[in-house]
Amino acid sequence: MSVKNKVALITGAASGIGKRIAEVLADNGAHIAIADINQAAAQAAADEIKARGVKATAVVMDVTDEAAVEAGVDKTVKDLGSVDILVSNAGIQIVNPIENFSYADWKKMIAIHLDGAFLTTRACLKRMYAAGNGGSIIYMGSVHSKEASKLKAPYVAAKHGLIGLAKVVAKEGAAKNVRANVICPGFVRTPLVDKQIPEQAKEFGISEADVIKNIMLKETVDGEFTTVDDVAQCALFFAGFGTNALTGQSIVVSHGWFMQ
Repeated sequence: MSVKNKVALITGAASGIGKRIAEVLADNGAHIAIADINQAAAQAAADEIKARGVKATAVVMDVTDEAAVEAGVDKTVKDLGSVDILVSNAGIQIVNPIENFSYADWKKMIAIHLDGAFLTTRACLKRMYAAGNGGSIIYMGSVHSKEASKLKAPYVAAKHGLIGLAKVVAKEGAAKNVRANVICPGFVRTPLVDKQIPEQAKEFGISEADVIKNIMLKETVDGEFTTVDDVAQCALFFAGFGTNALTGQSIVVSHGWFMQ
C-alpha cells in the first residue's frame, strides 16, 4: 500500500484536483509528471512539487492530440525513469440544453474526457507492460458517471464511458498487474465548478446562491462541497493498492449525494 518511488503522470495537473493529487502523491514519495496544456503553469507546478523533495517534470500535453500524448509519456519515462501511475484528470465543462448544444462543443467534450482517457491509457499501458512492474490507472469520473443532470449531455455521456473503459482495462491489465479504477467526485469547488454557477443561474433563471444550495449541494448529507483533498486521498488509496482485489471498481466521493 505504497506509492514511494513510483512515477505518476497526472493530466490537468497544473491546477485544481490534479494539482492536489500531485501534491499528495509527492508527499507520499511518488515522483510526478505534471501534464497540462498550459506550459508555464505545468512548469510552475512541477517546480513546486520538486520543493517537496521528490523528482518532477513538466509535460506539455493536449490529451486529444495522439502525437502529443505519446511524446509526453516518452518524456515522462525519459525524465523520471518509468510510468507506474496514470491519473487521467484533464477536463472542461460546457453546459447547454441538448437542443442548443452545438456538435462542435459535443465533440470537444467527448475528445477531452473520453478520447484523452483512451490515448493516455494506451500510451501508458505500453510502457507499463514493457517494464513488467504493474501499474495503476485512475480515471477522474464524476457522480455524473452514475447519475445525470440537465444541461450536461456530453459530460454525463463521457463520464459514464470512463466506467466502461476502466472495466476493460481492468480485465486486460490483470495478467500484468495493471489495475484500473474510477474516482467519482461530487461538486468540488474548483474554477471548473465556479464557472458553472453563473451559467446555471442564467439558464434556470435563479440566483447563484440557489444554484449552490438547491442544485449542486441539494442531495448531499451535509450541504458541503467535496474537497480537492477528499479526491486526492482516494487517488492515493487506489494508486497504492497493490493487488487486483479492487480493480475495475469506482468510488463515489460526494458527501452522500449519490450512494451506491
